[in-house]
Amino acid sequence: MGAAPVLEELREVCQPQAKLASRNGEHWAGRLYMRKISLRTTRQLVRTLVTPDQLTWTMVVCGVAAGAALMIPGLTGAVLAVLLMQLFLLFDCVDGEVARWKGQNSATGIYVDRLGAYLADAALLAGAGYRAAESGVGGWLSVGIATALGVVLLKASTDLVDVARARRGLAVADDESTRPRSQGVATVRRIAAAFKIHRVTNGIEASLVLLVAAVADAVTGGIEPTRWALGALAVITWVMVPAHLLSILSSSRLR
Repeated sequence: MGAAPVLEELREVCQPQAKLASRNGEHWAGRLYMRKISLRTTRQLVRTLVTPDQLTWTMVVCGVAAGAALMIPGLTGAVLAVLLMQLFLLFDCVDGEVARWKGQNSATGIYVDRLGAYLADAALLAGAGYRAAESGVGGWLSVGIATALGVVLLKASTDLVDVARARRGLAVADDESTRPRSQGVATVRRIAAAFKIHRVTNGIEASLVLLVAAVADAVTGGIEPTRWALGALAVITWVMVPAHLLSILSSSRLR
């Protein structure tokens, strides 16, 4: 085991500004605090035999476990889900950093990373449905699963742009191409972006929303706040599904 690399050198290689500055390249929590934590974690991991793919699979396990944690009643399950989603985000940062430092980028790692994002968000919302149903059956479980499906469709519609472009022999779409050609759609998109309401469909944000709801549950002695939170997430998700599809088709991403 050699000496740990200098943080500045590690940052230059592992956290390229082109990725961090990209509109869709970095989660806000990564910019705010997680990249500071991940770089120090990476500094220790690059001295070991651990591979980026092993870290990516660890990320997947944390994300799925966050959804399972919501099956634990009360604040305990909600707090555990938040902690596991934070670990999910940490490993999501660390796997790429270790891959860049060791030069071990792979198609498998990229594939599992994207799969993990799908599974984590879907598991969290399905877990929220189980929690809202209390008994694990009934209408609220269906709401959770439907919301999970909507989030998967949102992610898939974005990823399928890259698939379509690759099959046409086109380069990866840049940020400029995501701007709608229609002025009306562009205006609606700017309003939505200003309120950032779409972010609550992501696992990190959704886990925090569900934690606040769990605190309200504890105060009121019921499960209604969690049900209201899940209902809101369901509505936002399914409003976004057609809106996101319209945004893609009205932009230059497929041209």
